[in-house]
Amino acid sequence: MPLNAIDQAPAEAVNGAYSDHPLRQEINDEIHARPYEQLRAPVRVSHLALFSGRDAAETDREAVVELCQRYGVEPPEPGAQHISQDFGPFRLKWERRTEFSTYTFLVEEDFSHPFDAPPIERLPPDWLDRLPGPRLVGIHLALEPSWSQPRTSAGVVSLFNDNTVVGSHISGGAARVWTDFRIHQDGFSRILVRDVSLRERQAGRAIQRLLEIETYRMMALLAYPVARALNPQLNELEEQLAGITEHLTSAKQHHEEQQLLNQLMGLAAQVERIGNHTNYRFHAARAYHEIVGRRIQELREQRIQGVQTIQEYMERRLVPAMRTCETVTERRGSLAERISHTTDLLRTRIDVALEAQNRDLLDSMDRRAKLQFRLQETVEGLSVAAISYYLMGLISYLLKAVKEAGVPLQVELAQGVIVPVVVFAIWLVVRLIRSRIAKRQ
Repeated sequence: MPLNAIDQAPAEAVNGAYSDHPLRQEINDEIHARPYEQLRAPVRVSHLALFSGRDAAETDREAVVELCQRYGVEPPEPGAQHISQDFGPFRLKWERRTEFSTYTFLVEEDFSHPFDAPPIERLPPDWLDRLPGPRLVGIHLALEPSWSQPRTSAGVVSLFNDNTVVGSHISGGAARVWTDFRIHQDGFSRILVRDVSLRERQAGRAIQRLLEIETYRMMALLAYPVARALNPQLNELEEQLAGITEHLTSAKQHHEEQQLLNQLMGLAAQVERIGNHTNYRFHAARAYHEIVGRRIQELREQRIQGVQTIQEYMERRLVPAMRTCETVTERRGSLAERISHTTDLLRTRIDVALEAQNRDLLDSMDRRAKLQFRLQETVEGLSVAAISYYLMGLISYLLKAVKEAGVPLQVELAQGVIVPVVVFAIWLVVRLIRSRIAKRQ
């Protein structure tokens, strides 16, 4: 749908109470997308989250289409982001997220051991091997019915290889859940849920929330190794900035200031490059962490005596890691801001120095202009004298010629009378010419 369709209706649309907006059905159906499964214990689940990347949505869908074709199941439509279908030996719920896809395989049947012969073993091995993206999350979950033999605390711990178990009452006491948040030898984590009085949709919601907690926890923690790797780089960059700031006060020459400015530009480029490579991961981690928190709240946990709750476990392990990521993000932003301030300060200093140089240059040019003006006046006086001298020579020849022609004339007297007139006339002409040139400029 083009973006302009959001702001205005098409030209052919008809107004009125019975004419729908072109996006009405799409945005109304969005709230019904990805519904929870209806489950009745006993149920076993194998859940995968494969990190296929932001550009692999169509590749993931094609993998699901291939599986549907093998089992004669209706495939998802082009562009579909989720599917929930019964394949006979198992049920598949596939969901495509921004940068990963989840594949949840469910089997409703009795079992003697919660984690033996999981549903994923019913899938074609060659199809599993060709799924796009590496495995980031793998979970085996078992939902025990309320009528099955209750397990002792020791029996529950033994299912998790005697690891420390986290658990609680959930859904207002309608179920109990245990997990150890560890990856076992088969490459999968384990979650055990005991049905107490779950309704079918309630069971689907509870299992979906537990799977999403573990999935989004792992997705959020993808940023933690990045944050740890960035800390030494940020330490080094901060030390370099401190050194530049210290040298800033002692730099006297223009070339020293220019060198410091070049170093600051290099630091700014490095910080910007770090931001370009890590901003998405840190922003995604913040969003995933928020989803984990909401899903835990939706569980409505109640304590099992002597067992740490899921929320307590997350606050002790996940929250510090996320705060580390937030600290690194803040440090990078603060470093970029400090580099910008230092660069502005240095640029201001360079600009002030350049203004002082320009002022001195203008003063020097003004002095030179005055000297040139005085020299011009001197040359102008000499020019008037020289022109007058040559002009008087011509006049003298003219006066002598007149005398030789028989006109009674005293040449020397006439020359003495004419000299002031000639000098004044030449001076006046030179002044007039200079005035016209000045007006043109």
